Amino acid sequence: MPLRRLVLDVLKPIRNPGIEELALRLESVRGVRGVNITVKEVDVETLTLVIVIEGDDIDLEEVKNRLEEFGAVIHSIDQVVAGEKMVEVPPFYEEVP
Repeated sequence: MPLRRLVLDVLKPIRNPGIEELALRLESVRGVRGVNITVKEVDVETLTLVIVIEGDDIDLEEVKNRLEEFGAVIHSIDQVVAGEKMVEVPPFYEEVP
């Protein structure tokens, strides 16, 4: 089954290159159609990022390789959507702030 969405919690060194270059590199991975990177936390040496990747058949190993090129590591995989259809979390299951 194809991977259609990944939501990743990623740690990246604060040094360059920036998240805009990382987004472009991830967008070029086979099967990726869009990338959203949000800075969740800034530390002295690292950025904590939430990376949302959507596509038709995302190559997870290639995503990991691209992240490693930037010195970034996946802290956790927080959401995966697979299959022919995008399935959303029902609103009544979403966490209330």
